[in-house]
Amino acid sequence: MKIAVLKESAPGERRVAATPETVKKFIGLGAEIAVEAGAGLTAAIADADYAAAGAQVADRAGALAGAGIVLGVQGPEPASLAGVAPGAWVVASLNPFGERAQVDGYAAAGLEALAMEFMPRITRAQSMDILSSQSNLAGYKAVLDAASEYGRAFPMMMTAAGTVSAARVFVMGVGVAGLQAIATARRLGAQVSATDVRSATKEQILSLGAKPIFVENVAGIEGEGSGGYAGEMSDEYKAAQAELVSAHIAKQDIVITTALIPGRPAPRLISAAQVASMKPGSVIVDLAVEQGGNVEGAVAGEIIEIGGVKIVGHKNVPSRLAADASALFSRNLFNFLSAFWDKAAGAPVLDAEIGDAIRLTKGGEVVNQRLLA
Repeated sequence: MKIAVLKESAPGERRVAATPETVKKFIGLGAEIAVEAGAGLTAAIADADYAAAGAQVADRAGALAGAGIVLGVQGPEPASLAGVAPGAWVVASLNPFGERAQVDGYAAAGLEALAMEFMPRITRAQSMDILSSQSNLAGYKAVLDAASEYGRAFPMMMTAAGTVSAARVFVMGVGVAGLQAIATARRLGAQVSATDVRSATKEQILSLGAKPIFVENVAGIEGEGSGGYAGEMSDEYKAAQAELVSAHIAKQDIVITTALIPGRPAPRLISAAQVASMKPGSVIVDLAVEQGGNVEGAVAGEIIEIGGVKIVGHKNVPSRLAADASALFSRNLFNFLSAFWDKAAGAPVLDAEIGDAIRLTKGGEVVNQRLLA
């Protein structure tokens, strides 16, 4: 089985889908690895490092020729995959809801597209979960971005000239990214609080030394969606949360929002009025900006200032830590393919539980039930 690793073509994408570490592991399974020249340069991996690991480094056509599996971070354009074996797998983050035309293109080309972000959140698939590995880094980087834009120190400092108060950081959305943001802000010495629609996260917030901010005595606020993701909030909860948050947010120096609902626009957590209530010099980092944003006024790819409050809307935050993000992403891909590797067939053979969950196209058709519903 030949596996092709491509240079990413999406604007601003700095990650790569394989590292020398995973190249060696794939070769150990009996696979042949071809890496497109320059694929790892933006993640600080030279072509020579891939060659030393045993990969063939070639131009795009050479890397794709006869490949049965194509690995990517973001899904490549179907038209750019000429030369692959019939029915080849495309394994990447494919954004199936946002890039439906591209999914249809994979079907038309006879490719089997496997969307890694559709990986079910079950115990045996944890090591394959790209959303968790990349969100962890995004939460960390969000705090660093906030610290960079915030014009003051994070920790409390007691000096002969007086005391510097600790920064107040409020994290909205306590998934993987939010938990890492809490931990990072705490390590930097901030006074941290957090909230989430899932009441079960209260213990997690407390375990990290932060203060939970939760609406109490409102029916239907558990907020648990399928697979451990947050679900949609009730109108009653939204109103109660808005009132609570409005009072709390006005006292904060930094707010980090991380709330996403798979397949739907990001929920609006902070209104323009709430932004206006914050002190000049405050910072908001919106990690959901590419899906519509949690913050009214946030602009994808830009840092804007409204009434003295900076709203940070960086795109593709994990890519801003390209080396580490690539290392984790590539391990997710290897863990996935190696778990199903059939030595006799010399290729992976998927089971129904995971295969049906992540397979978007097969035999010239779109087959995933989430896209057909």
